[in-house]
Amino acid sequence: MIDLRRLRDEPRYRTAIERKRVAPGLLDELLAADDERRGLEAQVEQLRARQNSASKEIGRAPKDERPAKIAAASQLKDELTALTPDLERFEASVRALALQVPNPADPTVPDGGEDDGEVVRVVGSTPAAPPHDHAEFGERMGWIDNARGAEASGSRFAYLAREAVMLELGLVHWVMSKLVVEGFVPIVPPVLVREQTMEEAGFFPTDRHQVYSLPEDELFLVGTSEVPLSALHRGEILPAAELPARYAGFSSCFRREAGTYGKDTRGIFRVHQFDKVEMFAFVAPEDSDAEHLRILAVEEAILTALGLPYRVVNIAAGDLGNAASAKFDLEVWLPSEGRYRELTSASNYRDYSARRLGTRVRTEKGTELVHTLNGTACAVGRTLVFLFEHCQQPDGSFLVPEVLRPFVGFTEVAPR
Repeated sequence: MIDLRRLRDEPRYRTAIERKRVAPGLLDELLAADDERRGLEAQVEQLRARQNSASKEIGRAPKDERPAKIAAASQLKDELTALTPDLERFEASVRALALQVPNPADPTVPDGGEDDGEVVRVVGSTPAAPPHDHAEFGERMGWIDNARGAEASGSRFAYLAREAVMLELGLVHWVMSKLVVEGFVPIVPPVLVREQTMEEAGFFPTDRHQVYSLPEDELFLVGTSEVPLSALHRGEILPAAELPARYAGFSSCFRREAGTYGKDTRGIFRVHQFDKVEMFAFVAPEDSDAEHLRILAVEEAILTALGLPYRVVNIAAGDLGNAASAKFDLEVWLPSEGRYRELTSASNYRDYSARRLGTRVRTEKGTELVHTLNGTACAVGRTLVFLFEHCQQPDGSFLVPEVLRPFVGFTEVAPR
């Protein structure tokens, strides 16, 4: 959630929000509602002060004056009672509108939309397409079964089988081991959360259309373990000495993939259910820029160790999600398509989610909101897609990346 005071008083803050292509009129509507709320709040506070004063006067007044003073106090109470529903209505209106306003874009973020991200660096060479693309290779090896997945669950579901399962488990174990060394606490979080948790993490109301829900239980399936990880310190005031607090969450994730009809329908590049290892950090505000680069460096180290060529893209303001102030995407070369495709990302939310969560840090100067950041350490299914092509040999065999061999128990898989 944004800082309403800064929206009112700082033109640059408003401009940074507008860079994210906020809905026309939303900011003015929010400020108008907040003005009404503040006016009513001032009236309520004045009435309460007068009511408190009147109550004290009743106790001090002579007997013959008390009935009039009691009547006056009763009148103040009635006025206060009449104003309270209006105040509550405007408070709800302000919150509902504020939840729709995106986090201001960082000054380092380029202007523009989806195709306007800035390529920061390119790492590794871009090989030609292998004999089989990832979908064909997965089917030939008996590793991916989309047909039976669709039969059991519908489109965009698949069975993962044989050595591919060991590769998935090996990836998770290896990545988690690396993150523990980097100071991340491993977590297996719940994947069903309350609406409040989705909202406070910054996903509702804007991304609601992408989320699976269980209305009867008032629960939602998470699209990333970032959501339950953010709730670990909900409403807490953390000692400065406990920051940064870093967590690595492993979970299955679920997304509707709304708006992607006809896109990436083959293989397991874009599916409704997938596993992921996610990094999440709570840091002091002055450390968030450095933490953002640190998370990015961890992601780059993982891709480099796997031998995957990639590029780092500073995402443009109009393409950032609501919660991110700045985001780097790591796009890996997909040989069969002759282009880079997104695999992981690293985002800085600054105090946007912390304001909803009420998570603060205590310093010598008092308390202030923490900053939160997140980054994908390993999107397992998509990582397998890239490995299927980059580790595929001319004879149709698969050569396991060296770093994964101790975790999977084999070096190579013969063609089938």
